[in-house]
Amino acid sequence: MDLQISVFLLFLLFTAGHSLSCYECMGLTGSCSDQRVKTCPSGFSKCMSSTTVAQAGGNSAKVMLKDCIADCPSGSMNLGIAKTSFACCNTDQCNVQDAPDPSNVPNGKTCYSCDGQSCSNILSCTGNEDRCLKATGRFGGQSMVVKGCVSKSICDTTTSVDDVQSVSCCEGNLCNGVQSVSQSFLFLCCSLLSFILLH
Repeated sequence: MDLQISVFLLFLLFTAGHSLSCYECMGLTGSCSDQRVKTCPSGFSKCMSSTTVAQAGGNSAKVMLKDCIADCPSGSMNLGIAKTSFACCNTDQCNVQDAPDPSNVPNGKTCYSCDGQSCSNILSCTGNEDRCLKATGRFGGQSMVVKGCVSKSICDTTTSVDDVQSVSCCEGNLCNGVQSVSQSFLFLCCSLLSFILLH
């Protein structure tokens, strides 16, 4: 009996002080060649890796991110101008591999997306994107809307971000409604990505 208690106490001693360590990097040129290991702060229990492919004016850019995260959505998000795939894990340095490039294979689902002028664009969802997204926020006193396709796990993320006022997901083709916008929505896109990536 004393041996069991001693082993249990020894186990607690070794595991109580253990903090998760993950790779971190921000590859703005499509590569995470400068990744380094960091000890995650308290409350961050998973490692995340993401790959975002953005397109504007015929140009394409790829951004890779790795970091510690509290609530981790594995899956993908497609806002039309940017597609992001997320991979998450919960052991030390498990995010050594880059998240895969977002899928380009249509899955038959369609949602509305916004382009800065209109939110009536019809977007073909790809890969495991099985929900439509609508997010609203305020920046500089102006209301903005972002729409697109997402995976269910991203919809289930419960963390909030200051500039994003509401995030809603729905099932069914084009269920995220049509609404015109006249303001730039790039800031809201960035806030929504930070909502997913950093919280």
